Amino acid sequence: MTESSDRRIEHLLREHAPRVLGAILRKFRDFGASEDAVQEALLAAALQWPRDGVPDDPRAWLIQVASRRITDHVRAEAARRHREELVVSLVPPELQLVLPRDGDELAGRDDALVLLFMCCHPALTTASAIALTLRAVGGLTTAEIAKAFLVPESTMAQRISRAKQSIQGSGVPFQKPTPEETAQRLGAVLHVLYLIFSEGYTASSGPELHRTDLSGEAIRLTRMLHTLLPEDGEAAGLLALMLLTDARRAARTGPEGELVPLDVQDRSLWNAAMIEEGVALISATLSKGSLGTYQVQAAIAAVHDEAARAEDTDWPQILALYGVLMGLSDNPVVALNHAIATAMVHGPEAGLELLKALDAEGRLEESHRLDAVRAHLFERAGRHAEAVAHYRKAAERTTSLPERNYLLTQAARLNDTR
Repeated sequence: MTESSDRRIEHLLREHAPRVLGAILRKFRDFGASEDAVQEALLAAALQWPRDGVPDDPRAWLIQVASRRITDHVRAEAARRHREELVVSLVPPELQLVLPRDGDELAGRDDALVLLFMCCHPALTTASAIALTLRAVGGLTTAEIAKAFLVPESTMAQRISRAKQSIQGSGVPFQKPTPEETAQRLGAVLHVLYLIFSEGYTASSGPELHRTDLSGEAIRLTRMLHTLLPEDGEAAGLLALMLLTDARRAARTGPEGELVPLDVQDRSLWNAAMIEEGVALISATLSKGSLGTYQVQAAIAAVHDEAARAEDTDWPQILALYGVLMGLSDNPVVALNHAIATAMVHGPEAGLELLKALDAEGRLEESHRLDAVRAHLFERAGRHAEAVAHYRKAAERTTSLPERNYLLTQAARLNDTR
């Protein structure tokens, strides 16, 4: 099997995993058992497909294998307890090994999108629902989710475990939500999609800056969500934000995979079609008078993308938009970006002054981003010794190899000029 074939199989498994899990959950209504069965099916595929070839219908193959695994598990438990009637009650014969039929209630709907809403379960807090969805739908590891939430990995592992237990003990069916439940869970779903995209656009760990499988899936699901809810301003705003951000992806890395910051990117590499679509989306939704955090972030991204050169960027407008965003969101990362915009308009010392409030709060204490921004502002202020120290400190804290290399390169460059 060639390396390209292996990559194709890996892509197929990631693409189909959430859809298969959604289908199995609809049948068996047991999150833990369904997730275990799907993982076994994925492992079987990873072992068999390189040897025997990819089946004509990979999703159907995975559903069938996962169904057999969970059915075998139920039967084994029933035999051990001498209660064969349990098999009949838990797994009706008409559901065993039956693939979705044309005309089913969910025919034509995307299982991964349905799974998103299913994971935002009423038995869970919003934070737990987001964590569980990132694990089940996004395929992120516990460590990656912990990084997104700025909490220790052990804390996130406990949160995901408790989320599964809460669902099992709630007595509330784990199934497609009603229209009313969909409205109630939409905020959590949007946040989940945002985090999946963010992890794909700037991977929190590993040798690659991008994980296009995640960012691409987030865009695909958000586009589908926008199609289903065309009048929702935040769904449109989130899609616009993703498109306007992902449009710059080709320019964010150099020939060796090194990180290229926004102000020195080759803007001819930006995806003009994605920018045009994103600008049209955010313009249309803002004209309706609604306003949410994703819409404001998309508006900021649009200002960046519409500047032909870095020096043409309308920083006063960006600063004003961040002021609006600060009023809508108590998020330390928003405050960090507000400090950068302030520095671009009023000078680096003004930005450094705003960072003191973030120091006092401590919510970014373990994040490398606060040190990276402080280093950048110290450099702009001509305080190179302090900039070098904070570039190095940020490099020590990040788990992303491209970011670490960039930060160390910046420190070395400044050190050589002193």
